[in-house]
Amino acid sequence: MLNDKRFGSGRMSRRQFVAGVAAMGATLASGGAMAQEALSDLLMAPDRGNWDDQFDTRSTGVAKLDSNTPVFSQTTVASLSEAIQNYRSIMMAGGWPSVPEGGKLRLGMEDAAVGPLRQRLAVSGDLPRSAGMSNSFDTYVDAAVKRFQARHGLPADGVVADMTYKALNVPVDVRVGQLQTNLVRLQSMNGFLGNRFVMVNVPAAALEAVENGRVVQRHIAIVGKIDRQTPILNSKITNLNLNPYWHAPASIVEKDIIPLMRKDPTYLSRNDIKIFGPGGQEIPPTAVDWNTNEAVKYLFRQEPGKNNAMASVKINFPNPFNTYMHDTPQQSLFSKLMRFESSGCVRVQNVRDLIVWLARDEPGWDRQHIEQIIAARQRQDINLSTPVPVYFTYLTAWATDPNVVQFRDDIYHRDGSEQLAMNDVAPQAYQPGEQVQTQAPDLAN
Repeated sequence: MLNDKRFGSGRMSRRQFVAGVAAMGATLASGGAMAQEALSDLLMAPDRGNWDDQFDTRSTGVAKLDSNTPVFSQTTVASLSEAIQNYRSIMMAGGWPSVPEGGKLRLGMEDAAVGPLRQRLAVSGDLPRSAGMSNSFDTYVDAAVKRFQARHGLPADGVVADMTYKALNVPVDVRVGQLQTNLVRLQSMNGFLGNRFVMVNVPAAALEAVENGRVVQRHIAIVGKIDRQTPILNSKITNLNLNPYWHAPASIVEKDIIPLMRKDPTYLSRNDIKIFGPGGQEIPPTAVDWNTNEAVKYLFRQEPGKNNAMASVKINFPNPFNTYMHDTPQQSLFSKLMRFESSGCVRVQNVRDLIVWLARDEPGWDRQHIEQIIAARQRQDINLSTPVPVYFTYLTAWATDPNVVQFRDDIYHRDGSEQLAMNDVAPQAYQPGEQVQTQAPDLAN
């Protein structure tokens, strides 16, 4: 990968190289044959840098993008600042060429669009000098596309289709603005955040568990839908509920449970949901007039078990949004590209790894004991003697290495450009502090 040291007698810096490739790419977009030759010479120059030393088509280069540096760190702030300068150099040199959007491009194809694709990937640092310039989608292009996709939170399958075209064709000036916006967000969290903390990045639908300045766990997550957004918050994790109850909020009772009971009177019993009156007495479903809104005044409680919307665990932290993290019985949702399915709370894949880490300093709460309690379906709480800070943030761009810039979909349209939101749904009005409720009809938040 390129770095900023000088190379050979040509003394070409990384920024100069990137700017040169960008300028050539812009000229190439207008069809200059001389520029094609010049770009090829530049890419193949012996003083081009040590990119090839770290580029390996066999591993696709994707694994090399991983880092144990936390997103919330001084290293990330410094790396993102340097990345902004690199992207500004590309912008000043004319930007990168657009890739004509057509059919899918994949390994083994010959297509006129592959030439601009190679140029685009070379400018952004995803394609090595040894790849050359042609219309052949070879293993180098395949590896470069996978690297690009991984940096943009897309499935790294090497196939250029709709979402990859969209990401490729965001203009560099828009990316510079996005990087600057996110640098401000990162700088606001650049102080001491705790020796141990959890960071949830909503646009990435992912979280990091950080200890002593290193990421010790990463988890895929499900976060809030566009019209039921996960809020930005700072808090401390205070306790864990094993095999928790789930209490249906009044809005779900009115909008979802009442209509469902009208269609299927067995719905509550099949989902292990009980009704309680104001005095705590259990009320049979047959005693409720489901043709009215009478049910809204009652408490609806789902029992622990396989049907419970929070599955095995709920992670609690004080906040005004009624937001929490939890397990889910709907594990298939973690395989989706757009993991924006909840009503504001955060579902965590492999959540038991996280709770074992959170509870590790509590006597008697090792993994074996936790698993035994969950398997027995026993309701039990673990109070943390030392609460663990938790931060919900909104970052669509960051870099723990200035040469590996990560971008994510601006799912809630907060970055100032519609080109940064790959989803086509505009967010509905959202008021900070709004009560975040549980999604229906599956009752998973």
